[in-house]
Amino acid sequence: MSPTTEQSAADRSVTDPAPTGPAAPNPAAPDPTASALPAVRPEVVAEVVAALSPRLQKRLDGAAAKLAGRPVTRAGDDWLIDVDEDVRLVLHAPGGVVRTAADVRCGCLLAPACLHRAAAVTATPLADSLDDSLDVPGALDVSDTLDTPDASDTGPATEPGTVPAPGAPAVPPPPAAPLTPAEAAAAERLQHCAAAALAAGVSGAGGVLQAELLRAGHQARISGLHRPAAAAVAVATRLRAARSGAPDHRLADLTAALRELLELATALGSPAAAALTPAALAGLRGTARQAYEDAGGLRLYGLFAEPVLTATHAGVLSWAVDGAGRLSTVAEIMPHQDPATAAPQALAAGGRAVRLGDAVLSHREFTRAGLSVQGATRSATGRLGAGAKVRAVRAAGASWTDEPLARLWAEPVADQVARALAWATLPQDGRPAGGDLLFLDVTLLGVADDGGPAGPQPLARCEGVTVTLRPAHDHPDLAHRANLALLAGRPGLRLRVIGRLERAARPQLRLLAAGPAPTGASAAGHPADGHPADGHPGEGGTLVLAADMAGRVNLGLERLQRADLPTGADLPTGADASSLAPPGSLASVASGGDPALVEAPVHLLTRRVEQAVTGGRRALALAGPDSAAADGGRLRAVGLATAARLLDGLRESATDQRRDVFGRVLADDHRGFTEAWLAASCYGEELAAALCTAAWSRGAGV
Repeated sequence: MSPTTEQSAADRSVTDPAPTGPAAPNPAAPDPTASALPAVRPEVVAEVVAALSPRLQKRLDGAAAKLAGRPVTRAGDDWLIDVDEDVRLVLHAPGGVVRTAADVRCGCLLAPACLHRAAAVTATPLADSLDDSLDVPGALDVSDTLDTPDASDTGPATEPGTVPAPGAPAVPPPPAAPLTPAEAAAAERLQHCAAAALAAGVSGAGGVLQAELLRAGHQARISGLHRPAAAAVAVATRLRAARSGAPDHRLADLTAALRELLELATALGSPAAAALTPAALAGLRGTARQAYEDAGGLRLYGLFAEPVLTATHAGVLSWAVDGAGRLSTVAEIMPHQDPATAAPQALAAGGRAVRLGDAVLSHREFTRAGLSVQGATRSATGRLGAGAKVRAVRAAGASWTDEPLARLWAEPVADQVARALAWATLPQDGRPAGGDLLFLDVTLLGVADDGGPAGPQPLARCEGVTVTLRPAHDHPDLAHRANLALLAGRPGLRLRVIGRLERAARPQLRLLAAGPAPTGASAAGHPADGHPADGHPGEGGTLVLAADMAGRVNLGLERLQRADLPTGADLPTGADASSLAPPGSLASVASGGDPALVEAPVHLLTRRVEQAVTGGRRALALAGPDSAAADGGRLRAVGLATAARLLDGLRESATDQRRDVFGRVLADDHRGFTEAWLAASCYGEELAAALCTAAWSRGAGV
């Protein structure tokens, strides 16, 4: 049964449209509900911690943990912490960001070189270093880089790399001057601090070491090494999340951030840096701000929108396609002070107006409509500028089966996977919009256990490949999980979907948007399961959406209804994942068939790499030689001799430490251990990408 025409897209929203905003707080009255601490600039942390005496630095981590449990009140731009009956800490943070060391005030007798101030900046989240460049809050892109979206930005152009977004032309990188002595010194200091953080591990990387890393990052930023500086802040942020047990902490993210920082610092600090090409140097340096170039007149067609939720920001990101097939983005992302309200803030942002010229339509409406833009500006990463000269009026949208949107699904799946994997290797500020997105036609197979740690997962078939479907975000207040659970119960359902590639040894996709599968001539020779429409059980029904949905559902912002699904008569009866799956696929393997896959034990190498990040150099040194020999033997047995050698080298470098006459370990620069860890980590990345490519190209799971 189809939904009624009175059921509008707004009714499907997880939350009501955003209100006009609460009244401004009374600066004179503390707000007892504002318990979250403001963000603090990284250089402020470095300056305040450096003012401590060596004796107080040893007590910093304990003081920060104790201070984190104290109640916090807010009075205007001041956050107040009562350390005890006689001492009050004041964090002055206009716009929610502490910008100078003088903004951290303490009433104790030892101030300003007191432990309270250092503990406060250690316990607060780190702010983006460009936050202070804005007089008013602005939109934020997915990479958490604040910038003013206007063509007047005249910073150096970002290097777009070699992986264009669908339909995007390649842009040559700008020239770069040779590495200066200041840059070389900053890179050397960054490498030293990153190596110390790796050797200490999460358990040993306390507030003092984090402050040294932030100080090195600040030195790199003022010398012009913006990309390494941002990487240093990312490592410090993830170290804090790991040590505090934050729910958004992922060991894989911390490992990737540390690997990127060490790669950049090693490349810039090595003697070979003098021989690098200008393009290579520009990519290693990065840029302070995104540059917006004139794009002239653009005819934009809304594609989909997704909620964005990070540790410090929340909002919505809308995607559009121009007439040439290039993807662009418009963001409405703002800082949040309380993680409990972050998800509602992200959902409410979908109802706010798109900040582009004089257009009067919300982000949800934009995904189903279009815009005609004059004087458009766009960054190398596809972000659209909203300067004063931009003019935009509402226009008609396009269906996913019509041009120019349909060409996104015409790209072969193997080429899409290769593009997404290559996109992930580019610098953050050089990644074109949509490079990591996959546009697929799939047939749902039901739920089965693919052997992964997550247990039973929804499966789908795409051109003979069995794909595990996962929510784009696991937050329970977003609509991803509920929508995926509803779809998982309808095996045989055919869909046209948009998702992000999850790099894994078995095909995985994080769903972002879905719509009815094309039928007949509109399928353009690309049916949902890679076979002609010949009555195969997988050729069941598809979504039956209301007219105002325009043939698409933003799976993070809107909830599917049971009325949107076809009736039971439109689907094969008695079907399950094993009956719909081709022989040898993951679904048939999970239901008892003969396994067609023999997975390489890559985890034997990657778990040691991550063990070093967690426990530091000492954790690997304490690992028994028998265990290391057994792991190396298993890797060699399946033909991964290089992985075995790297694993042996990692363990040997961890134990290769000089000792004094009393057997005590002497301090060193950890250079050998860092090089061995970086080699093993980079090899693991390349191997994971190769296995992911092979998984998507197997066809029918073989």
